[in-house]
Amino acid sequence: MPVSEQTAYILAGATATGKTATAQLLAEQLGSPILSADAMLVYRGMDIGTAKPTPRERGNVPYSGLDLVTPAEPFSTGRWLEAAREALDTFTGIMECRNGGMMGEKSSHAKNTESHTPIVVGGTGLYIKALTDGLQSNECSPELRAKWQAVFEQEGLLGLQAALRARAPDTLKDLSDTTNPRRLLRALEQLDTDGETPQHWKTDAGENAPVIVLTLPREQLHKRIAKRVDQMFSRGLLEEVQALRKIYPVWSMTATKAIGYEEACAILDGKLSHDVAREQIIIRTRQLAKRQETWFRHQAKAHWLSITENETPETIAQRVLDLWRKYGSTRIRIPGE
Repeated sequence: MPVSEQTAYILAGATATGKTATAQLLAEQLGSPILSADAMLVYRGMDIGTAKPTPRERGNVPYSGLDLVTPAEPFSTGRWLEAAREALDTFTGIMECRNGGMMGEKSSHAKNTESHTPIVVGGTGLYIKALTDGLQSNECSPELRAKWQAVFEQEGLLGLQAALRARAPDTLKDLSDTTNPRRLLRALEQLDTDGETPQHWKTDAGENAPVIVLTLPREQLHKRIAKRVDQMFSRGLLEEVQALRKIYPVWSMTATKAIGYEEACAILDGKLSHDVAREQIIIRTRQLAKRQETWFRHQAKAHWLSITENETPETIAQRVLDLWRKYGSTRIRIPGE
């Protein structure tokens, strides 16, 4: 399957860190479209409980990755990646038309290399990793993994390099970091499983720009989470869920277990009181935030940007933009049809 390479600015972070609002400000400033990388925002009608940006909040910024399926439909990373490919292809066409004609006034403020560059924003690490690294190919068997791990333990880095040189000298030559044992192990596993290594490994992933990840002090994040939960109820979460259940009596497992929605259903069914449900949503959201930060810490090439609740959205947006200008946009790899 051919893989097209594009670039995008990526902004990630745990839930309630303000990344959506920050991305909106930057999109308005740069004239950029936004691709949402959030597994809950794909559900049509699930708006209040997911803190989905409203049409008014989006303004004139083109969005994709929202409202892709109903709560009754299953969804996967592969389906999201397909939607992302279509959206980015559309974005590319729009940008080519804009850049081919007279540049707008915003270009005098933003560099040509950053103006109109798509912004990917979200907290679903697997979606972002699928963009930067591609979806994993066929998983190797435990036996194969143990085989090459044993080679590494017995012969070290030189043993892995020699094995890869014997199997596929061009692959060894094309790897961006031949002293990275994990990369060598993965290459050997891929050769045994698929007979080849992914084409995008020929590019120097080590030099790719990092994902900017917003992080708040723990007590400030918890305060925001509690405030958001209260806003969910005041803005009509129960009414939203009640209406959705009339349209879709049966939901997919993911939608059913969505934070806030499972509890709202329990309230409507008389299984939980409002106070107990509220506390349960807060606890689950805190746990989600912790998992998200742990994921980005261990699974992504990230630059952590510490922010505080005392900073204005404009200040945070400028700090993010400064980092994007420092590192450049991130290469993303989209499998073609």
